[in-house]
Amino acid sequence: MTRLLPLAVLTGLVFGAHQAPAQSPDSGYSAASLYNSANSYARAGKPGLAVLNYERASLLAPTDPDIQANLRLVRASSRVPMGPQPWFARAALAADPTSMSWIGTIGLTLIGASLLSARLYPRRRWMRGVAALLGVAMIALTACNAMFVWSQLHTGVVITADTPARVSPVPMGAPLFVLPEAETVTMTGEHEGFVLIETRTGKLGWVARANIAPVFADRF
Repeated sequence: MTRLLPLAVLTGLVFGAHQAPAQSPDSGYSAASLYNSANSYARAGKPGLAVLNYERASLLAPTDPDIQANLRLVRASSRVPMGPQPWFARAALAADPTSMSWIGTIGLTLIGASLLSARLYPRRRWMRGVAALLGVAMIALTACNAMFVWSQLHTGVVITADTPARVSPVPMGAPLFVLPEAETVTMTGEHEGFVLIETRTGKLGWVARANIAPVFADRF
């Protein structure tokens, strides 16, 4: 993808249109369209919705440097730091989901071919060993990608400023704590318009459903 790093001008950030070689921003639910939507929200001063769309775009194009650069900048401007990524998430970012599926398929094929060749070419053990190890590595990389995607199924982004987290799913009483806009949380339950969330520091609380949006949207 064309590299369009944001520059500090007047407001501090400039977000350019993003064009993908294989899909245009008008092609529906794509990394390019989500990236452009995120840029629009960032320019409009809505960091929560900007982070949400950057995160969704990142799932479709995890290796795109523009998405990651703008995501870091919006989080930094909102004073919401990005937590450290687990090792399997870093491995999962090696390729997009489509490429990962092909990598896993090729890995299975290599393992199957190495087992089949044991009967056809019994003397070439080193070749079978290399093919089997390469196949296992490919499957392991695909498994890391699946673990990362699974971890995102219950991730949500706070899309309103100063969102209160309460001790129970009712809109009354003093909040336990307040979540900043653009904060990322884990959604662990839901009850009558409220979502039970857990923060990166382990705090639990009920948040109004209108104040939070899942990263892994239904259309994914």
